[in-house]
Amino acid sequence: MEEQTQGLRNPGEMENGIEPCGEECASEAQETTVTEGAAKIAFPSANEVFYNPVQEFNRDLTCAVITEFARVQLAAKGIQIKVPGEKDVQKVVVDLSEQEEENAELKEGANLAPGDQPRTAAVGEICEEGLRVLEGLAASGLRSIRFAREVPGLQSVVANDASARAVDLINRNVQLNGVAHLVHPRQADARMLMYQHQKASERFDVIDLDPYGSPAPFLDAAVQAVSEGGLLCVTCTDMAVLAGNSGETCYSKYGAMALKSRACHEMALRIVLHSLDLRANCYQRFVVPLLSVSADFYVRVFVRVFTGQAKVKASASKQALVFQCVGCGTFHLQRLGKASGASGGRVKFSAACGPPVAPECEHCGQRHQLGGPLWAEPIHDLDFVGRVLEAVSTNPGRFHTAERIRGVLSVITEELPDVPLYYTLDQLSSTIRCSTPSLLQLRSALLHAGFRVSLSHACKNAVKTDAPSSALWDVMRCWEKECPVKRERLSETSPAFRILSMEPRLQANFTIREDANPSSRQRGLKRFQANPEANWGPRPRARPGGKAAGGTMEERRRLHQNKRKEPAEDPVQRAARLKTFPCKRFKEGTCQHGDHCCYSHSSPAPEDPADEAPGDRPETPYQNPPGPGMATGPGID
Repeated sequence: MEEQTQGLRNPGEMENGIEPCGEECASEAQETTVTEGAAKIAFPSANEVFYNPVQEFNRDLTCAVITEFARVQLAAKGIQIKVPGEKDVQKVVVDLSEQEEENAELKEGANLAPGDQPRTAAVGEICEEGLRVLEGLAASGLRSIRFAREVPGLQSVVANDASARAVDLINRNVQLNGVAHLVHPRQADARMLMYQHQKASERFDVIDLDPYGSPAPFLDAAVQAVSEGGLLCVTCTDMAVLAGNSGETCYSKYGAMALKSRACHEMALRIVLHSLDLRANCYQRFVVPLLSVSADFYVRVFVRVFTGQAKVKASASKQALVFQCVGCGTFHLQRLGKASGASGGRVKFSAACGPPVAPECEHCGQRHQLGGPLWAEPIHDLDFVGRVLEAVSTNPGRFHTAERIRGVLSVITEELPDVPLYYTLDQLSSTIRCSTPSLLQLRSALLHAGFRVSLSHACKNAVKTDAPSSALWDVMRCWEKECPVKRERLSETSPAFRILSMEPRLQANFTIREDANPSSRQRGLKRFQANPEANWGPRPRARPGGKAAGGTMEERRRLHQNKRKEPAEDPVQRAARLKTFPCKRFKEGTCQHGDHCCYSHSSPAPEDPADEAPGDRPETPYQNPPGPGMATGPGID
């Protein structure tokens, strides 16, 4: 990931890996040039934190989302954007008759004054009424340069970073790509820069935050610096915190307790959305999610920010606590607020009633854990997602990761928007200790029972359904009858024993239905990414001196591998160590290994009686007679 220089407090401390040299050729020898999309950047070879190729999907998706956002925003102003490669493709896809084309031309011409031409915005050109974009943590400037060269309808792009070395690198890359008229490098603390643009006339239409780790320190400033209805793009790479490994740390950063759950990736998305909405509510603003994606080692959310005191009152009813059973994993959501209709068409807000669970789980008798609050409303705008999906599908040559974008967005359009969180196939099966049904069998059983079910882009084994937990466990009980479990091996206090001890009230039908197989699965789309390369996680944090060289990092990884395990003993040393111990079976006369025995068969050296004083020799009251086959003599016990 390229945005990883913000962690430095002193901008002058970080070196970009280029040693001071008077010869230009020496500097060029230490730089690496990377081409991604329409941009070409040079970054220091000795500091790999400036570029992470795995994040190309993140940058491609961001360009696609901002393009559609610009199309919507500028269409209201009568401006049409021109995307490279889109017009020619649309002529093939959209099949209009000659009469329909003539009617469309007449209708378009009727809205224009005589002699006027429709206003357009092209890539690489300054649009006076276009979007003002801020990249708060730009590092090498790759993302900002790609915006300038790939997204039409932009007025300006501010590429900010706190490091002086990073800003120098941004300046060189801006000149290298010829986008100095659009991209304006800036050296400042991202928070202070956004706080300085709180006035409505100075706000940014798009703010992109992709820091190293948590974006929590920047969210308060970001929700104030984005314009009315503007787009806020946030990336979180601290997935260990958001996935429940450290709930208290998650609360300190995002204001919510994360739980260890099979649905941890979607829970992470909803925690981030809750944190954004909570910070926006402080300033009478609220967020509307457009797209929320969990991919690789990070989560990425795209939200619009609006202002309205009446709408802010509804924010409490959009948040919910999670009660999750520690035994079977069943979860229930409890809304924080309640919105109900009142006389005169008004909406009345009040506190919600709860909890939705008893002290013990109704299925397995175990206790519940409490997590949240988290966002309980839909996390996608399906209309907007459909527009992005259509644009990427009709112009596949625009992005290198277009195939993956198409697969992920297709699964998102198939998700149930009003069902938070999900179960997984392996979770349900392992809880009752039975074999795992196929995805189509479980989906078919839920569909036969009259419930809705879908996949989730966050997990390929996910089962997102509106069926109550009792119906879901009834389906699993019916499946266990077809694949019986050995009950005698189950503990009476285990969740499996208690769940299977109850008879199902719902008779499941596992006959495969045609609509059980989702469209994205039938078409074989690239829905879930395999590991693209070795060590493909987030790059190390930028450090003063630019010492994060590739060879050094590989050496550190090798040294830290299995550092908590005892090193394997050398066979020769082990054999020599074992020879220091006498063989017990040899003493008993039963050792059959002879000279090949790993223990010692030699007798200890006898002590010289002359060296021992008569009073020092211990007296033995009796001596056991030697057993059969035992050697006798001095030094033999």
